[in-house]
Amino acid sequence: MDLLDTFFNWNVLVASLPLMLRGLGVTIMLGLTSILLGLVGGLALALVRLYGVSPLRIAAKIYIDTLRSIPLLVLLVLIYYALPFVGIRLSSFAAATAALSLVSSAYAAEIFRSGIEAIPRGQFEASLSQGMSFVNTMRDVILPQAIRIVLPPMTSNCINVMKDTALASVVAMPDLLKQATQAQALSANPTPLVGAALMYLLLLLPLVQLVGWVERRNMAARTGE
Repeated sequence: MDLLDTFFNWNVLVASLPLMLRGLGVTIMLGLTSILLGLVGGLALALVRLYGVSPLRIAAKIYIDTLRSIPLLVLLVLIYYALPFVGIRLSSFAAATAALSLVSSAYAAEIFRSGIEAIPRGQFEASLSQGMSFVNTMRDVILPQAIRIVLPPMTSNCINVMKDTALASVVAMPDLLKQATQAQALSANPTPLVGAALMYLLLLLPLVQLVGWVERRNMAARTGE
């Protein structure tokens, strides 16, 4: 067999496409759910670390540092295979979502924290002096500016989460990589894996381009100022 028949077999790709498209749907659902939970959790962690009472600030820092230090694959295996020994059984989708969200929230927390700390302290004090509550100050003054600052690194973090969904295949979740692997075994041909790589590329390339566009726009805005 030549190179084209081995890695770019059109007939094998067409036969495998329905299975891979189902896997792509699972991958997108897993990625979006984990990204959303990671953003919400990361913002909460950032606020606790910056403005919480001392014990909560310490707990948030320990959580962030620990989750950023544990390999995602190790955490995923622990959640899926170890928790049943203490009576907690999660589906492969729930386990993958939990692992991705926990790690994503730790990285998102540091990104949000850096954005909030980049806002001049005087704006916070001026808002409070005008009678605005802490919640209103954060919602109307601080966070809108911080989000503009952290948008590029946060988008990059979201891309990483989407790529890391491929690790969910180790807990038998029928995501894109798992389905492509099964299709490869059924056809005895690696073309489905090449097809999966192309699907990941089509899914993530627009997000990568978005990061570059946002960075250029922010740079132009700062230059204009």
